[in-house]
Amino acid sequence: MTEQYDRRHGGAFDRGKADSYYKRPYKPHKYVAGTGTSERVESLSASDLAAYEAGWNYNEQNGDFKDYG
Repeated sequence: MTEQYDRRHGGAFDRGKADSYYKRPYKPHKYVAGTGTSERVESLSASDLAAYEAGWNYNEQNGDFKDYG
């Protein structure tokens, strides 16, 4: 069974994936609406926490990281 997560820009899955991509610390959060244009939420529900972790793990497994080179 494959989990379905809200993949909208600013959602928990998107933020986990982005944090991994930019090699930022693992710090679960999401935005109410768009990233940086709405309130940042760090107190996540269990489902949002799972989505953040899934986004993080997805990117870590795919090895897609920002090249600062």
